[in-house]
Amino acid sequence: HDEVRRLIIAKRLKTIPAVMQELEWTTSCGCAKCRPALNYYLVCDWPDDYADDYQSRFINERVHANIQKDGTYSVVPRMWGGVTNAAELRAIADVVDKFEIPMVKVTGGQRIDMLGIRKEDLPAVWADLGQAGFVSGHAYAKGLRTVKTCVGSDWCRFGTQDSTGLGIRIEKFMWGSWTPAKVKMAVSGCPRNCAEATCKDVGVICVDSGYEIHFAGAAGLDIKGTEVLGLVRTEDEALEHIVALTQMYREQGRYLERIYKWAKRIGIPEIKRQIMDDGDKRKAYYERFVFSQKFAQVDPWSERVSGKDKHEFRPMASVGFAQAAE
Repeated sequence: HDEVRRLIIAKRLKTIPAVMQELEWTTSCGCAKCRPALNYYLVCDWPDDYADDYQSRFINERVHANIQKDGTYSVVPRMWGGVTNAAELRAIADVVDKFEIPMVKVTGGQRIDMLGIRKEDLPAVWADLGQAGFVSGHAYAKGLRTVKTCVGSDWCRFGTQDSTGLGIRIEKFMWGSWTPAKVKMAVSGCPRNCAEATCKDVGVICVDSGYEIHFAGAAGLDIKGTEVLGLVRTEDEALEHIVALTQMYREQGRYLERIYKWAKRIGIPEIKRQIMDDGDKRKAYYERFVFSQKFAQVDPWSERVSGKDKHEFRPMASVGFAQAAE
């Protein structure tokens, strides 16, 4: 992985065929493992030049919904920082009724999951959700999923900072970005940690003196508490450090490698050195992320509603033996 990424940049390789030719790939089209990896590396390294090859993505990322065991799909709209309102909830309820969606589930990431949607109905579901102001929650993506929050100082008597506001700010700044593996974040308003920030890929614990940034946690097949990156004083500093950390991971992580595995491989001290101690390097990471977002922060649901990749959502015809014989 590391050698491939070095060559992509050193030789300015900007297409999958160019990478395969340069590295003398043994198969002309690659495979289901190498093509998604190459596609991610090119998206990350050349955000303004490389056209994302959706055929090199897994089915969930191709159709921007999660396939279920019965062949239907689930849809999770983005709810900034886990906050919603009556109008959004009514819009979701209307979609559930209109399309006869059989299951509606509140997720651990403070969002609403609608399950059992037919593939051909996805664009129409997205159209109705889009009219209510929703964008894709990227619940299917190797990218930013959620930024979970507690109510913070606005409501909680223990809250030290506006954790909800910071979580919303982070999510609105970073949504749409692709990463080597999924990224889940959280912001807790005090050390009581109601948003469970200390088991996330990136977390923030608000304290009286500022914002304690954590990273490299896990709460899935592996269980791992976070490492402390450092303490910063302001929201602006917290955002800059989190974005820079994520960009460092985007550039150095291997495809499908979660942050905690990347951090173990790179070394916690090296990450702290580059993000906390080296201001110039931190700002460079931050600026590269901001540049990439000019191209990444496009709602894929609205694109599909307007007709992009519409062949993906056409139902397959059912052909019997007699018809096939004709």
